[in-house]
Amino acid sequence: MNKLKYILLSLVVISCSKDDDPSFPAIDEIIWIPIVVHVLHGGEEIGDGPNLSQERIEGQIRILNEDFRRKEGTRGFNTHPDGGDSKIEFVLARQDPNGEPTSGIVRIDTTGIDIDIDLSYSQNFFSEYSYWNPEHYINIWTTPLPIEVACLALGVSTGPVTDLPGGDHFLIPRDGDSDGILVNWAHFGESSIDCHARFGRTLTHEMGHYLGLLHTWGAMDCEFNDYCDDTPAVDDFVFGREAFAGCAGNQIMIGNYMNYSEDEVMNIFTNDQIERMRYVLQNSPRRKGLPTSKGLESPM
Repeated sequence: MNKLKYILLSLVVISCSKDDDPSFPAIDEIIWIPIVVHVLHGGEEIGDGPNLSQERIEGQIRILNEDFRRKEGTRGFNTHPDGGDSKIEFVLARQDPNGEPTSGIVRIDTTGIDIDIDLSYSQNFFSEYSYWNPEHYINIWTTPLPIEVACLALGVSTGPVTDLPGGDHFLIPRDGDSDGILVNWAHFGESSIDCHARFGRTLTHEMGHYLGLLHTWGAMDCEFNDYCDDTPAVDDFVFGREAFAGCAGNQIMIGNYMNYSEDEVMNIFTNDQIERMRYVLQNSPRRKGLPTSKGLESPM
């Protein structure tokens, strides 16, 4: 029995998961999570380049939910026996940290703004422009990288503080560090760019990391990979669109969102991966406030 299943069984036995926190949704109930999208741009008009249109942003949230909910009739649907509906759904925040109405979209013209830290592709750098309390919102920054690096620079996410196995492989914020997800603007939502990553799955993949999932290859070891028994073990990076033989000669799960597979073939979170994400949302100190965030509510 892997550690995740042992922990979940222990929670049931001692009746602490639901009885101690009756506000947390049961396994068959939907968990709602608020998102704020910080759109960083260089002064372009809305809809031009990095200053993404509202339609593009809302389309990305729709894709994210199609993937996490395994919605029939979408690219996020699968009929695999180990695939599941996570019952996790994301919404653009309705209320900002000051209790004011919001669209969940913050636009920042970065021109003329001096950031007093070393330039780097990190949450700490971009949060200097805009950042909401990460205990109540998932911060996502769309980064204004040159179009020339599209398909090379996709995204990066911080990970949760968790007692689940493999937690040491995440990018864990230290005291004073920022928490959230960076996505290259060119890969936020569906686009027509000539790239394997153009159907909005970059955010799905990074959200998996944010909620406690490792790459399917984990530590690149057949025994210690992603700690999910229903993802076939693999000890090497997974790219492309064709499955191949992984550990013990078993065919890998090419469509898993936690690979580097092409967006077009990605369509599955497994049941063990879903258990892991829901466990993080209930127990991680950096995540457990999200399902009850006031950001989900319209201001009075």
